[in-house]
Amino acid sequence: MRHSQKRPCVFKEFYPALLLRTFNFLHKAQIMIIGVPREIKNNENRVGITPGGAFELTKRGHTVYIQKDAGNHSGFTDAIYQEAGAQILDTIEEVYDIAEMIVKVKEPIEPEYHLIRENQIVFTYFHFASSEVLTQAMLKSKSICIAYETVEEPDRSLPLLTPMSEVAGRMAIQQGARYLEKPVKGRGVLLGGVPGVTPGKVLVLGAGVVGIQAAKMAAGLGAHVTILDISMKRLRYVNDIMPPHVVTEFSNEFNIRRHIKTHDLIIGGVLIPGAKAPKLITRDMLKEMRPGTVIVDVAVDQGGCVETSRPTTHEDPVFIIDDVVHYCVANMPGAVPYTSTVALTNVTLPYVLKIAGKGWVEACKAHVDLQKGLNLIKGEVVYQEISEAFDLPYKPVEFFI
Repeated sequence: MRHSQKRPCVFKEFYPALLLRTFNFLHKAQIMIIGVPREIKNNENRVGITPGGAFELTKRGHTVYIQKDAGNHSGFTDAIYQEAGAQILDTIEEVYDIAEMIVKVKEPIEPEYHLIRENQIVFTYFHFASSEVLTQAMLKSKSICIAYETVEEPDRSLPLLTPMSEVAGRMAIQQGARYLEKPVKGRGVLLGGVPGVTPGKVLVLGAGVVGIQAAKMAAGLGAHVTILDISMKRLRYVNDIMPPHVVTEFSNEFNIRRHIKTHDLIIGGVLIPGAKAPKLITRDMLKEMRPGTVIVDVAVDQGGCVETSRPTTHEDPVFIIDDVVHYCVANMPGAVPYTSTVALTNVTLPYVLKIAGKGWVEACKAHVDLQKGLNLIKGEVVYQEISEAFDLPYKPVEFFI
């Protein structure tokens, strides 16, 4: 007598997934589809999330789609993402089409505008106040735009901007030192000097994260550093942590005009969250600088703190006006993508998990810091500084949540 073959228990096969979905239902959690497109901005080599981040999302039941080769320049292959539970899609169109939330690094650029759907969440760096074109495109899309750079904790710190500001501040000195070399039209000054020759002089505008990191790097090379800020609290902090060859002064036009005449490298590290950077160096000031002085305007992605600044790329990073070298690359951390991608995912992932697990409305209700990241909602401006930058109607975020 033949015994019938025992059939596999289908219920057992799907039991773990069923438990997860039951847990999510009981705890009012939801499952979300997250898309990570490949960055298409010029020489932007970072990717929106690491394989480790993808793993944390998929183990909670979310679906993660990564565009083919999106992580290659950061050192993360498609195979590594697949091992982490992510799925690979060939085209950027497929990623945008399927995802409920897009997680990326830089603001969408023109070829991406038409891909963004109504009610789709886009979580990235936007810097809206520096681009009316981008702002109008995202308003037209009626998407939910949550900007990394305006997520703000109660102490007014910017947790998602900090790691990239750290990278950019340190890179500002690396790049500034390079462009001080004579073959690239700099003054021909070695920042650290040598025995018998005075070191170079670095002027840092702003004692925030960028300014502190730039001052640390410059001081480490042996340069003489002057750092200006309007906050005495920040200047006292600099005095406490920096070596004696880093000096502080209160920032005003008189002091800026005085120092630009004698400093070799000027770092613009001023930030007003969500708003355009103030123009601390005007066109006429360039004539007071020595030929070959280098300006690195890290604030260029917020409009720049130098009147003559305009965004440049890693391919063509500098231009010269009145014999002053301007380095104004708007995505400086993109040149060191492995470091930058890991540092960025370290801070963005907890917020991605909150949005994916609760939906953007409940997540922003529960977390005021994340709520501050809301810039545009369904065709409305909900961030005051963006409204003021372009004279657009403003609607309080409370209207939506």
